[in-house]
Amino acid sequence: MQIAGFGVEEWLNVWEKKATYDIAQSTIASMTMQEILDLDGQNGQTFYDLLNKQKMNYGWIEGSPEFKQEVAKLYDHVSPDNVLQTNGATGANHLALYALVQPGDHVISEYPSYQQLYDIPKSLGAEVDYWHIHEEADWYPDIAELKQLIRPDTKLICLNNANNPTGTILNRDFLEQVVEIAKSVGAYVLVDEVYLPLDDPSKFVSIVDLYDKGIATNSLSKTYSVPGIRVGWTATNHELADLFRKYRDYTMICCGVFNDMLATYILKNRDKILARNRQLVLTNLKIYKQWIDSEPRASVIMPQAVSTSFPKLDVPVDIEQFCIRLLKEQGVLLVPGNRFDMPGHVRLGYCAPEETLREGLKRLSLFLRQYD
Repeated sequence: MQIAGFGVEEWLNVWEKKATYDIAQSTIASMTMQEILDLDGQNGQTFYDLLNKQKMNYGWIEGSPEFKQEVAKLYDHVSPDNVLQTNGATGANHLALYALVQPGDHVISEYPSYQQLYDIPKSLGAEVDYWHIHEEADWYPDIAELKQLIRPDTKLICLNNANNPTGTILNRDFLEQVVEIAKSVGAYVLVDEVYLPLDDPSKFVSIVDLYDKGIATNSLSKTYSVPGIRVGWTATNHELADLFRKYRDYTMICCGVFNDMLATYILKNRDKILARNRQLVLTNLKIYKQWIDSEPRASVIMPQAVSTSFPKLDVPVDIEQFCIRLLKEQGVLLVPGNRFDMPGHVRLGYCAPEETLREGLKRLSLFLRQYD
């Protein structure tokens, strides 16, 4: 099996720990362990009392019943039995693709988006057609193009909603059109759903609540600000859950006793986390918009209160070299757009801590002045 290097991860692996002002990440500012444990007002005592009684064995293989129940509450039509715990959303995506895609299958993938969704199917021997997103259409793909790409033998359509890196949310009407096209050939639809619009969550609808052959993947890494425990999940119908179970046995055993306990605790306190993150996102979004409005060398399709954005920078140099110099001279980290096969743009994670964002944008503008 051959696979392309993972552009974003290769970049971050080299550069992220060298940053003073990291505004490259797509996570809403990560919470400390103490912030997490303060959510229930017990200063972590209840959690640790329970943890101290646990044996550090494998724990619940698919995730504890409490975890599955909390995840199922995020959907309208998902049974807890059809939730499978994974190592982050990357593990969830990998599990679904590994279980479904065979050599010679036809896969349609939104492009660009999270690289797993097209390069893993390629590595498994699938024929992958790109369904391009368009900046002039607010980073939406074109339904007419999907109708041209779909074939009687199409096995799977892969989407990222909201899109990484652009932050664009595909609305219910659009997804319903995708579902009708998928139904016409019996294709599955896999949607990586790690980003939730925090200004108005009703904008978002999960694919698993629209389509019986829909596959929702998600995690606690982005919207819930806890990437450190590496817990995600798949949510599907019963038939797919049973299929995934077989392949899951070959890719992982469990997420671990501690991770499962903390993930369940986070989900039980999700309303408090979402309130914290909503305030952060909306505050930072205003700061970001003010910066865009005042910066002549930057333009962007504004993200819909999700934690990633993809501005275009008007600079007469290679965007990766620009980002390396920006980091070395100003301490500011961005992800160059060529890592998404979109040179000229950068991924800018505006949901860093407020002071990091303000100083990062200030230094970015200072660096851009050399091209005036």
